[in-house]
Amino acid sequence: MWVKYNPGWLVALLQEQLPDKVDTIEAAKQCTRGVWEKKNYIYFVSIKNPDLPGSEWQFKENLILEDADRGMVVLDILKDGRIGGIQFVSSEE
Repeated sequence: MWVKYNPGWLVALLQEQLPDKVDTIEAAKQCTRGVWEKKNYIYFVSIKNPDLPGSEWQFKENLILEDADRGMVVLDILKDGRIGGIQFVSSEE
């Protein structure tokens, strides 16, 4: 189920750690709804048939950030520049 999401913390973190990634910062501002998978991953784009022709999810790369409260944050960047999702990697896992 899609839920509202406030990407303010992510925008600020990107501006601090990767200020040259202007397109990614703008993409983060668009992450206002998502679907939680477990407690450590949120999708912002449908994952139906990932990387197959016609799928919204076309993976390009990961960006890794460090957040004082959340720990390691891994962004899935899609080929069209959108942020497909965020994985919160806990050192306790």
